[in-house]
Amino acid sequence: MTGGRDGCMCVLALVAGFVAIEAGAQDVRALLERMHVAMEGLNYEGTFVHLHDGNAETMHIAHRNENGRISERIVSRDGVGREIIRDGDKVWCILPDSRVVLLENRPVNPLMSALPSYSEELEPHYEFGLRTPAMSIAERPTQLVRIRPRDEFRYGYRLWLDRDTAMPLKSQLVDENNDIVEQILFTSFETFDSIPAEKLESTIDTEGFRVVAPPQSDSVPGASVHWRASMLPGGFELSIARQGPLAGTEHQVEHHVYSDGLATVSVFIEDPQAADEVAEGYSRLGSTNTFSTTVSGRKVTAIGEVPYKTLHQIAISFNAE
Repeated sequence: MTGGRDGCMCVLALVAGFVAIEAGAQDVRALLERMHVAMEGLNYEGTFVHLHDGNAETMHIAHRNENGRISERIVSRDGVGREIIRDGDKVWCILPDSRVVLLENRPVNPLMSALPSYSEELEPHYEFGLRTPAMSIAERPTQLVRIRPRDEFRYGYRLWLDRDTAMPLKSQLVDENNDIVEQILFTSFETFDSIPAEKLESTIDTEGFRVVAPPQSDSVPGASVHWRASMLPGGFELSIARQGPLAGTEHQVEHHVYSDGLATVSVFIEDPQAADEVAEGYSRLGSTNTFSTTVSGRKVTAIGEVPYKTLHQIAISFNAE
């Protein structure tokens, strides 16, 4: 009788575990929405370590939301101390070692770029789960969100979110072998009612620095394009197709973007007369993979935070319409 009772207890425990997993999956969408609201809406400071491509960089962030206007300063505490300053929709990347200021028209933030969003369209291709409680990070309790791909064509995520604010205190991008491709880990984190303006100002004297602004693109979304990928992994769809001159030349390049709603692949089809700057084959920089090949005399280069298999399948399937 004892064995039978123990067996029933085990079954009940398994059922309870499955119920917890389902309940957690239903809560993931709201939790990820809270996470993105927290990252932009809170006033906070923290120090985090960014691990990628075998390198580690320690960075400090001060973030302020003042009546909906976002200001931010991210400072590298390693090496030459590069800074990223954000004021509204303007971003300055200050590189003291090369005496250059890069102007960007989009947020340049390793925290934001490493984080996913949720939509129901992702369900056929990703499994969402919630585990709580999880480990304590930066002396704050967290809950763990897992996003697992259902095939080998995309990466997965593990997100440790602060129980109080849903701020991501630790995030991991994992490949098809469950190895960590990129990781961000906060060692300290604190929220405030307000952040003083002086904490958002650069301490680097940029007088005499060369200022580099993004070029004005002549490419036109929806313009006539002549190439298409004929063999896409499940869930990937064309979201952008445009053509325009290759930077610094008169040669035309087609730019295609394919996405499953979470993972994104950019593909460039270059004019055969363009300079050949990308070596054929695979390469990797941080969490970004690149595959370049020649198709019908055109250089086709696919780039994205996805497995090499995904890039290869998309790139070699291109053909002229």
